[in-house]
Amino acid sequence: MQIIGILLVFIVFVGLMMTRKLTTLLALPMMAILLAAIAGIPLLSDNPDTFTITKGVLAGGAMKLSTAIAGLIFGAWFGQILSKVGITKTIIRKAAELAGDKPLAIAIIFFLAASVIFSAANGLGMVILVGTIAIPIMLTAGLKPFVSGLVVLLANAVGVVFNVSTWAIYTDVLKVPTNTIASYSLICAIPLIVIALIMIVYYTRKDGKVRRAWAMPLKPEFQAQDTKNVRAIALISPLVPVLLVFFLKVDIVSAVFMGAVVTLLLATPKRPIHVLSSALVEGIQDVAGALGLMIGIGMLLSAVTAPPVALLIQPLIEGIIPTSPLMYILVFTLLSPLAIYRGPLNVWGLGSGIAALIVAGGMAPVAAMLALRIVSNLQAVSDPTNSHNVWIADYTKTDIIETLRKTLPWMFAAVMISMIIAGLTVF
Repeated sequence: MQIIGILLVFIVFVGLMMTRKLTTLLALPMMAILLAAIAGIPLLSDNPDTFTITKGVLAGGAMKLSTAIAGLIFGAWFGQILSKVGITKTIIRKAAELAGDKPLAIAIIFFLAASVIFSAANGLGMVILVGTIAIPIMLTAGLKPFVSGLVVLLANAVGVVFNVSTWAIYTDVLKVPTNTIASYSLICAIPLIVIALIMIVYYTRKDGKVRRAWAMPLKPEFQAQDTKNVRAIALISPLVPVLLVFFLKVDIVSAVFMGAVVTLLLATPKRPIHVLSSALVEGIQDVAGALGLMIGIGMLLSAVTAPPVALLIQPLIEGIIPTSPLMYILVFTLLSPLAIYRGPLNVWGLGSGIAALIVAGGMAPVAAMLALRIVSNLQAVSDPTNSHNVWIADYTKTDIIETLRKTLPWMFAAVMISMIIAGLTVF
């Protein structure tokens, strides 16, 4: 009866999240409490050594992803610093100057430039900042609204692959070292970049071009943008944390911190103390939703890895764990659409808990990490529940479901290619 209850909780809450009846932010802690209660974990205990719902699941779970939470906060802080000293806007302006007035060249160069920006900082705030500068330029150059939004979506997906602040969740959940995560990044990135470039060329030529002026009213905060560029050497700043992690094996928080110091030295803003302090506050505001998700994920992880729950779930998980490269490729490729709509393969939802159980069932942590990162590529571009997808669809006046329909087959192909390489590499 207990296992039936646990399965019912999974099915009901996945259904509620996928139909958007319940937000993931609330669903994860509620699932953690219900799973623990069904497995017989007590709510309270007089014995301080007893694992309880209040102490082990709620209090312990809230702190379980502390490394990932710190990485996210520092990453958001760095992104705000880049924005405040003018580096983000300068990169976009330089890209526009380099591309001239050729729509396809503009789309490709903006894709590459925005990928670099998002590798340093992502989140809705950064997508809005880049999008409000780049999308009007692309539209004015003649690109269709769908293609203009697609360029930003694809760049964000590529940037996330290299964004060191997002790697910490794999370190916390799967105990994979940062340098190991870095060493497998190209398997996730290269097929995605190739498919993204093909998509941009295909949709630019298929949908044709329209020559028109950008007429969408801008919000007041974007009407008086600073047009002063920072010095050229400062434009390398977004790459500093990535290079420190890749080549010097520096931990994530230290790499981001050093990146912030290098940015200030190269850009020399007039009020550096104000930049640092205001960027921290605004950066935390940018990632407040993601921080809440991480706390919920930590609670769910604490619940599903607690011995009473794990003993019930483990036999089911072990039955579906791939034991050969072919099954590894097939299972994670065919099930990759389950990452969208906050499904069970979404690392920012149930995916983290399921990955922890899969590793406990015998799969190598590196294989689980790689599969989750590859599947996340599809989720980052196609998922209609992403806040950045919603904003881009609203800003470009395009249909968010149409974006899902047009991008899903391409992202499925990118996932399949990456999974084939991963299967041949880690199994």
